Amino acid sequence: MKGRSRITLSRNSTIMEQDQEFVEYIVKALVDHPADVKTERVVDEMGVLITLHLNPEDMGQVIGRMGQTAKAIRTLLRVVGAKRKARVNLKIYEPEGSHRRTERHESGDHSSQMEMSHDSGDSIDEFKL
Repeated sequence: MKGRSRITLSRNSTIMEQDQEFVEYIVKALVDHPADVKTERVVDEMGVLITLHLNPEDMGQVIGRMGQTAKAIRTLLRVVGAKRKARVNLKIYEPEGSHRRTERHESGDHSSQMEMSHDSGDSIDEFKL
């Protein structure tokens, strides 16, 4: 297969640990410090919980804007779990000093003022109901 990358899982991993290796593979491709990516896997009556530990500087890259990257990783992980009839969840450990990508709203920013006016219930007048 030329031009295609393949995920190769270690031979000593069991089928159930492949979800953990899958998370590490994806996250290591996204971050600037892949050597700092570590995961913990816990199985209980609720299913599988994978806790992701990473460099605080990489937190924004993994979470993404408005949490979209983390949401996508969780969606893929649910698909991997469904294939094995297991409920798999991802918890991202957020250490002190981590940096998230957040949208900054200035006090003079019109878009944030518009969002606030829509949330206050004034928008119903626009429809003349």
